[in-house]
Amino acid sequence: MIYILFLIHSLVFLVPILLAVAFLTLVERKVLGYMQFRKGPNVVGPYGLLQPFADALKLFIKETLKPSTASPYLFFFSPFLFLVLALVLWALIPIPQPLINLKLSLLLILGLSSLAVYSILGSGWASNSKYSLLGGIRAVAQTISYEISLGLILLSVLLWVGSFSLVDIINLQENCWSIVPLIPLSIMWFVSTLAETNRAPFDLTEGESELVSGYNVEYAGGPFALFFIAEYSNIIFMNTLSALIFLGGSSPASEVPILANWAIAVKAIFMVFLFLWVRASYPRFRYDQLMHLTWKNYLPLTLGIFSLTLAVIILTNSNTGMY
Repeated sequence: MIYILFLIHSLVFLVPILLAVAFLTLVERKVLGYMQFRKGPNVVGPYGLLQPFADALKLFIKETLKPSTASPYLFFFSPFLFLVLALVLWALIPIPQPLINLKLSLLLILGLSSLAVYSILGSGWASNSKYSLLGGIRAVAQTISYEISLGLILLSVLLWVGSFSLVDIINLQENCWSIVPLIPLSIMWFVSTLAETNRAPFDLTEGESELVSGYNVEYAGGPFALFFIAEYSNIIFMNTLSALIFLGGSSPASEVPILANWAIAVKAIFMVFLFLWVRASYPRFRYDQLMHLTWKNYLPLTLGIFSLTLAVIILTNSNTGMY
């Protein structure tokens, strides 16, 4: 009975996420349309509201193709793994309470998100195509590089908080949001999340001019839709995580569960809007510029801030007799 209730709870938890992913595609096209002085989707349903469902129907009824020389099991398992990892991460987000309550929630989030590189590289390799393999290798290099920046930024935040729990991070921001004292880290975090989720101007895993869409070029129909859903789920997840870590989470409405959920949702929507604004404003980076930014700029900066944070905490504790 407990397992049945857990399954029902999980399904109820996932349906809003999948609906949010569907309507994010519509919001993105509408926002980009109005920023570029055009309407965006406005034919399928009133104001184009049924466009996400039409897109989903089109993708899932298309024939699922597989290259004759591809590895069949890994070819179809990779998009499924990518989607499962993207959805499992949501179980660790406290909205208002996490589905899986752990003290090491941030550590688990970092570990699970890192597994996505196996799905990307597996899809590129299993396609048995030079374009897919090159796209997969390039995507993995980009993802791993910016995970280092994200990890070091989180380490600096965790040193101040003294806990790996997202709940503790939110509780610490009741009086002052983390973005105020940690503004340099929050800016680097925002740019790194753009690169980690393959968003413009860092969408080099899907460089049409040189990679013909990259690691997923051989996918069509349902498997391609799974990659698409997982990517947009990761966008919403990373922005929700940014709202929890730097924008106070559910504060100032943390006492009322419904208002707390709305507070997190509004902050996440604001961060998503910034993602769309950046996409409408900046051209795509070159790949060498992308890697130079993280290895030559963000890595020394985050290491320096982490070392400074560690030194300040050690000195403070030694002066108070706690060290």
